[in-house]
Amino acid sequence: MTEWFDLVVIGGGPAGYAGAIRAAQLGKRVACVEMERAGGSCINWGCIPTKSLLRNAELYQLMRTRATDFGMVFTDLSYDWAKVLGRSQKVVAQLVGGIEALLKKNQVEYLHGEASLINEKTIVVTLGGETVKLLNTRHVLVATGVRPRELVGMTFNGSTIVDSRQALSLKKQPGTIVIIGGGAIGVEFAYFFNAYGTQVTLVEAMPQLVPLEDEEVSEALRISFTRQGIRILTNTRVESGNVTNQGIKLDLVGDTSDTLQAGVALVAAGVAPVLPPGLNCELDQGYIKVDDRYETSVKGICAAGDVIGPPWLAHVASFEAIQAVEGMFTEGKPRQIGVFPNCTYCQPQIASIGMTEKEVRNARLPYRVGRFPFRISGKALAHGTPEGFVKIIIGEPEGELLGAHIIGAEATEMVAELGVAMTLEATYAEIEATIHAHPTLSEAVHEASSAAFGEAIYV
Repeated sequence: MTEWFDLVVIGGGPAGYAGAIRAAQLGKRVACVEMERAGGSCINWGCIPTKSLLRNAELYQLMRTRATDFGMVFTDLSYDWAKVLGRSQKVVAQLVGGIEALLKKNQVEYLHGEASLINEKTIVVTLGGETVKLLNTRHVLVATGVRPRELVGMTFNGSTIVDSRQALSLKKQPGTIVIIGGGAIGVEFAYFFNAYGTQVTLVEAMPQLVPLEDEEVSEALRISFTRQGIRILTNTRVESGNVTNQGIKLDLVGDTSDTLQAGVALVAAGVAPVLPPGLNCELDQGYIKVDDRYETSVKGICAAGDVIGPPWLAHVASFEAIQAVEGMFTEGKPRQIGVFPNCTYCQPQIASIGMTEKEVRNARLPYRVGRFPFRISGKALAHGTPEGFVKIIIGEPEGELLGAHIIGAEATEMVAELGVAMTLEATYAEIEATIHAHPTLSEAVHEASSAAFGEAIYV
């Protein structure tokens, strides 16, 4: 039997479910097809379970290394690896149920199966090789996301060579691990495993960790990770990998030419797009190419989220999907992403928005920089988190914010203020005129802005 819809969304991740719900809010009949579980990679295998694991690691490392600083003494501090992983899955299950409830509340027909396009108006949903349903639709939104990319000659096997998804379910904690890729995913897993005592080596092909971040932030993270006991190899790439009886042997070339032996290799060195069967549209380096209305080269088929290319961020994916849907069903013109926050949840946390100092220099823009270290923040000292700083880049002569970069405790929460400021085109003077509560970590934003003009009180 064929059912008719105004919109069929292929993919139930942050782009898919957000787009489906927004279309339903506009009074449209909507179906959302997901091949695995509602919430996509973000909720099931990415953003959410990793943050749960990182919270566990933060608490354990704090008690293991700094308990006496807080007047605590443990004679037998231990952990249960299975329960550590199990807690993350409980959080995931709760949120998956929440997404399914939201789809139901908004009367979105949620279908479990693989969606294949017969043409731009007809989609067949199959599960286990059997046809579940045939859908006819006015519009299609492709939100199928990405998957971890394998390195040549290193096929994921779930035990010795793993991707970020498989790393969440390792039944036994590895004694040694090599993490290939020093971006957000790589450094988060490096922090997690190291906190529990795994010997971690982090390999990055670029000259710095978290290559998209400001150079000062990257250097601060390198120093912190080195102090924590993580071995860092930058300007180094993996030439080959071979599974052995002991785990994995990796041959490295670059600044460090060496052979490494480890129990597990976690590959976090890129992603590849997931395209639905039957989609025949123009691509750009494998990703779906879209216009300023998020429409593909096939009229009536739009795409949003990771499958259209970087930045691969859940909050960007949701924004794009909502804009695509509003472009389909309202008179307004869809907005494109402008400034958006990047967040990395290791300890110390990293958050940024706008341009790095290097990008500002390369653009030959006149600017000033203001910095405020957390080591002189009353709240940071009281909480025992004096590591890191806030760095704000201010354009001249108008005083607009060109970029902001934070490394330290709760950086990922603090960046929201700077996002609002940049969206509203606020200047340093308006941040300076905003009274920030004392004692808070966010005072560092005020002081960093003031420091750019020599007006900071506490620096």
